[in-house]
Amino acid sequence: MDAQETTFNDLPVIIGNLASKIEKIENLLLSVNEQLKKSKSETEHIPMNLKEACEFLKVKRGTMYYYLEKRLIPATRSGKSYLFFKDELIRWAESSHNNVQVQTPEELHAEIVKNSRKRTGNRRELPG
Repeated sequence: MDAQETTFNDLPVIIGNLASKIEKIENLLLSVNEQLKKSKSETEHIPMNLKEACEFLKVKRGTMYYYLEKRLIPATRSGKSYLFFKDELIRWAESSHNNVQVQTPEELHAEIVKNSRKRTGNRRELPG
């Protein structure tokens, strides 16, 4: 049907056809999304050594050892070396990114003042 041939009486039929086509597209998108999730989980579980994990996360080796020492990052120890999985590192990076708290300048100042050490007693006055 062309736009010129369409009459007001044809609108319910046209809308019905559009609704069925939209439903087919939605079902197709849902199935493609499920397939992508399955294939992504299978392909992302890739083992990595320490050097590869550092390159992937773009952190220095010393920082990675700090994370490992504090048990902040998911890893498995295999003898003397560590084993990381790419999907676990991605989840870890996403979860740690969400936990970042932004402080206002007033909160930063209060924290600095709180943590600074002020010596008020036991000072000798210099003669002069």
